[in-house]
Amino acid sequence: MDLLTAFIDLVLHLDTHLMTLVQNYGVWVYAILFLIIFAETGLVFMPFLPGDSLLFVAGALCGLGAMQLEWLAPLLIVAAFTGDNTNYWVGRLIGLRLLERASGRFIKREHIDKTREFYEKHGGKTIIFARFMPIIRTFAPFVAGIGLMRYRLFVLYSALGSIAWIGSLTLAGYFFGNIPVVKNNLTLIILVVILISFLPALVEYIRHRQSSK
Repeated sequence: MDLLTAFIDLVLHLDTHLMTLVQNYGVWVYAILFLIIFAETGLVFMPFLPGDSLLFVAGALCGLGAMQLEWLAPLLIVAAFTGDNTNYWVGRLIGLRLLERASGRFIKREHIDKTREFYEKHGGKTIIFARFMPIIRTFAPFVAGIGLMRYRLFVLYSALGSIAWIGSLTLAGYFFGNIPVVKNNLTLIILVVILISFLPALVEYIRHRQSSK
């Protein structure tokens, strides 16, 4: 089984793999999930890790009693929040320097200035909405750091976004993940969750293409 096939199998059968982790590692599964959510939001080279579908399935397992929602949700909110903030400071301290060195050769200075202006005007809602969009949520805090978004505002919206993202998806899994029609078609539900997650980015891309024309 090659790496791509293994990754697809992991994503499509998250319930089986996550239950196996619970059975093999017990309470340590909370630490494993913490690291996954932290890495997906905090490490700019980890945008491919499962996020939305993982949260939904984890919530469903809480509904079965395999994990405790009152422990899982707060822990993952902290993971998302600290990951966001790590990514912000990496962008602010390291990413900005790299861009300034590349400025003039690969990246124009005005692009950096436009990024700063964008995050000054729309940074708050971008940080919140990006939570619900795979890949984009990995890069949004990094770009916010590069754009020198005011940290006090970033912290506020990062906290709100973390609570909304983790809370909504784990609760959705908890209350709906074990309904027979959902449980018996969980692979399809996972695919639907993934597609819905990418939908806002696709709509925004189409709108951008149409406006540019």
